[in-house]
This record gives sequence, C-alpha cells and structure tokens, in this order.
Amino acid sequence: MTQDQAGSLLSLPPPQVPATVLAALVETHWGLTGTLHPLTSERDQNHRLDTPAGQFTLKLANPAEPAALTAFQTEALRHAAAHAPDLPIPRVIPATDGRTIIPTGDGALRLLTWRPGTPLAHLPRTPALAAAIGSALGRLDATLVGFDHPAADHHLLWDIRNACDLAPLTPSLPDDLKPRITSFLAHFSTTTAPALARLPRQVIHGDFNPHNLLADPADPTRLTGILDFGDMTLSHRVCDLAVAASYLIDPTDPAALLVPLTQAYHQANPLSADEIALLPDLITARLVTTLTISAWRAARYPGNASYILRNAPTSRAGLDALTDPRTLAATLLRACESQNP
Repeated sequence: MTQDQAGSLLSLPPPQVPATVLAALVETHWGLTGTLHPLTSERDQNHRLDTPAGQFTLKLANPAEPAALTAFQTEALRHAAAHAPDLPIPRVIPATDGRTIIPTGDGALRLLTWRPGTPLAHLPRTPALAAAIGSALGRLDATLVGFDHPAADHHLLWDIRNACDLAPLTPSLPDDLKPRITSFLAHFSTTTAPALARLPRQVIHGDFNPHNLLADPADPTRLTGILDFGDMTLSHRVCDLAVAASYLIDPTDPAALLVPLTQAYHQANPLSADEIALLPDLITARLVTTLTISAWRAARYPGNASYILRNAPTSRAGLDALTDPRTLAATLLRACESQNP
C-alpha cells in the first residue's frame, strides 16, 4: 500500500450503506436473514447480524482499502484459526459460492462469527488480566510468525515503526502537547528507529487495545474475543506488545501491569534482551501515535470525535507516567529473566 492509500484510510469516513441494502446482500450471498445492529468503527462499516442460525459480524471495508489488504486480513484470520484453533478469534464465513470476500461498489463485504463477551475497556485492570492479555498476544504472534502474504508489508500510520511520519499531523495536537511530542519524534528518528530496525519482523495484529479484546465478565481473566484485524501489517513483533502495553499503564505505578503482561508474553513467545530494552520507547511511541492521529481525525470528523478520542485520556495519562524508561526496561528485563530456566 502506498502512503497516499494509507492516508486515505484514515482521512475518509466509514461507508454509510443503508441496512436494507446490506441485508439484501447478506441474503443473496450467504442465504441468511435477520436483523442488523450497527457497531462503531474507525474506518469500516460494521454490524452485528442476529439470525435464527446465530449471531455474526458483517464487515464492509472502507472503499479506500485495497482489495489485496482485505484479502491479507482474511487469510491471516484463516491461518490463525487453522494453526491455533483455541484462540478466541472470529472465524471467516464463506459465502454460498465459497468466496470469503464479496466485492461491492461501496467496499469489500465479509461475514465473520460473532464473539461474545464484555470489552476489557469496561472491566477492572488487574495483574491477572494483564497476564491473560500477554499470553494471548504471545500465542497469536507465535502463530502469525509462520504467515506471509504479498500485501503484508504495507504502510500503516498506526504502525509504531512509522512514528516519524506523524510530524505533519502534529499541528492538530493541543498546544501543551506539541513540544513534548515533537521532541519525542526527533528522539525516535535518531535513536529508537535504528535500534528497532535490527529487531525481528513478522505479521502482527497491530491493535491489541481494550476495545478489541473481550472477556467473560464472570471470569475476567478468560478472554473470549480477539477482534479487529484491520491494523495487521508486517512490523516488529515487539511493537505488538508495545501496543498492548500502552493501554495498561497504571499512572501511580507503571510497572504494576506491564510486568505481568510482558512476563506472560515472554513465556508464550520469548523476547530478546534487545526487544525488552526498547519496549518503553515503543510504548511511548504508541501513546504519541494515538494522541496525534486521534487529534488529527477528531478535528476532521467532529461527529465521530467521541469514538475517535475514546483512548486519548488513557494515552495522555500513560505518557505522563512514563518518566523513567531505563528503569522500566531494567525492571521488565529482570522479570522476564526470572522466568528463564
């Protein structure tokens, strides 16, 4: 994907096809009838479909999304389902003619199984939940290391390795954040990016945030859903962990949840010392990415601003809390080394 195409995915609003039109497409291609319930989404138009045969997720991709990218995400889901069937990811439902993607004039249409549960954003953050997240992500990344696709290496502004590309968007930031984020981006360019380039790369989920993860409210440490593979890309696996970590920073004690998260990931998918050493900078980069892109998009789509900015307060608090990256890196390294035989 070119940078222009990647920018289009962030600058265009989601499609707005009438539910009656989508329902007719579902009946034509999947032979299902039922009720569509709209779901919020940054780029796509999504619905929950309730039918006599069960519940499903109907996804209409943003028309700016290249067909190859939709195919990449779909094949990744199928790969993960085949190689790690116990992971709670949606399953792709083929149409009656066997196709997994139905092209339309408004975007590519797909049907997935519905995953039950409560978003982690609405559940208490605990060390046990952080460990469950780390274990699930480590297992998913260990599964995806064997997956490749021609569209995997595309440019995505949300990808931490592309943090330097955020500079043109910084004018949308609040005035009190601009100098700090501008300074960090310069540090990332000269120090973090060269170190990151030497670390392992693979296809990653890219957006392990608490709105994309579901759990059983009666047993919050049991994940029941891993959703939204729309930010998948070929990046560095430690970036996947950094994304998850950016949403689990306790402002009073940043290491409190990051230690069990990183330990659990490391147990499922061992990290190198170099990856762990860079993790605090990468967490900061994700926080900066969230704040910058969210501010830029919210200014353009005020009607969807509440959804776009839903993670901004947490990201701001996390950024304020990460004042000692070297000490945090040393703490995480000791915690992971304590698990080694």
